[in-house]
Parts: sequence; C-alpha cells; structure tokens
Amino acid sequence: MIPEQFEYFAPSTIDEVLKLMVENDEAKILAGGHSLLPMMKLRFAEATHLIDINGVEALKGISDKGDHILIGAMTTESELIVSELLQQKCPLIPEAAKLIADPQVRNRGTIGGDIAHGDPGNDHPSIMMALDAIFVLQSPDGERTVPANSFFLGTYWTELGENEILKEIQVPVAKPNSGYAYTKLKRKTGDFATAATAVILTLDGDTCSSISIVMTNVGPTALKAEEAENLLAGKVIDESLIEEAAEKAMSICDPAEDLRGDVEYKTHMAGEMTRRAIRIALQRAKGEI
Repeated sequence: MIPEQFEYFAPSTIDEVLKLMVENDEAKILAGGHSLLPMMKLRFAEATHLIDINGVEALKGISDKGDHILIGAMTTESELIVSELLQQKCPLIPEAAKLIADPQVRNRGTIGGDIAHGDPGNDHPSIMMALDAIFVLQSPDGERTVPANSFFLGTYWTELGENEILKEIQVPVAKPNSGYAYTKLKRKTGDFATAATAVILTLDGDTCSSISIVMTNVGPTALKAEEAENLLAGKVIDESLIEEAAEKAMSICDPAEDLRGDVEYKTHMAGEMTRRAIRIALQRAKGEI
C-alpha cells in the first residue's frame, strides 16, 4: 500500500526540528524509519508532515562523561556495535545491538528511534531499564530528564510530550565485579524477540549486591522483574535460586499470542531466557567468561 501524501522537511539543527514541530500539527519524526514508514504504508500511522532528523549532527555520537556515557539519539545500531568506548565501559549495549534485526537495519536504525517508538518488541527498552539509563528530552521549553524505568507507559505510549524529542541517552559505566547478558529467542534473523531478558548484576565477594532483570516482548512494555531481583539481591546465587527467580519472572508475563507462539509458550521462553541471562551475567561477574 502507498502512504498518504505528506510534506517533507530535512532540518539540520535541533532548534529547527522543534520549530517545525510547533508549526506543523501532528508532524511525525523520521529517524531510521524502520518502524514509522511501514506503519505509514499500511496507513496505521498518518503524517501530513514528516520531519527527517538524519541531518541533525547534534543528535549523533557517543562520548565519555566520567561515570556516565552519553549517546546521541540518532546514533545507529552499527555505531553502537563498533564503539570501543561502549565495549570497554558498557558492553551490554554493543552485545545486545548485535542481536537487533540484520546488518541492513542496523546500519540505518537508531537507538533513539527504537526507544521513542515504544514498541514492546523493541530491544532497547529492556536494555535501558536494566542499565538504569536516563533519557534527555527536549522541547521548545527546554530540557528535562526521565529515568528509563518510568519512560515506557504502554504499547506505543511513552513519556514523550507534545513537541518533544528524545535528544540523548545517559548510561552509567559498568561497575567493578559486574556481569551482564542479553539473551534473545527469535524465529529468524531480523525478527522481533519471541522472548528476551536483559540482566546486570554486581558481586560483593560471592554475594549478589545488586541485580536488574528486565524482559522484552512479553507484556505491553518491557517488564522489570522486581520480585525476582529482590529474591537474588543480598544472596549467593545458586541454581535453585535461579530457578525460583525464573518462576517469579514468568509470573508477571502477559504476552500477546501471535505467529511467534501462544501465551504459554512465550511465557515459558521468557523464563528460559531469564535463567540463561542470570547464569551468563554471574559467570562474567566472576571472571569465568
């Protein structure tokens, strides 16, 4: 199907983007385009005005700010993968980016587009929640920050307000004695996850001092498994605790039945991805892999 007619803009600065959004009601932002353009072709989304932000250099790049790394919203998945800074200081992001879609999509798709779309099937929401990332949002009235854990409100529904864009993502650097993992089950290259889990944990000796567990595509948003986290924090993690944590994670799953599987199958796979992610993160924290 062919999308309806629209007016196209290609600004080069953030100020131009915000001005165009104010002047054009219901304008849509075009980042990588892999989510918006298919929806426009199917006429699930309408855009009488399309604002292409690929020429806004201020929205790109990865930089080190001491205890945080700043990532521009228009940074592509491929740029995340090859970033030596991320590989050294926040390796969960490049590892997870390798599992997103395929090389063609990763060369064009952006971290900000993945986040701002609010699709529960996208991978970055759960990764950002596990990392305790902070999102910098900008509007004509100025900037504000929103924690990733309160940004996603529902399917395609986020904290982004009217005439507001995602400008930057701030992620803390990995702590000493920490481990990470993003385990993802998908039917084929390029597909969304049937189920996936992001885990970050830190050890104090053999004891788990902190842990984040967040699941992808088994609810209306990425799901933070808080009961599972509380079970493991402050304990020496063994297989019996991992099994208990997986059961608690499964108990909050509410996946939609589709061609990837029914509710029971997806829930079971979410538990399995959680088990695997905890094991891998634990091994990395111990320096075993």
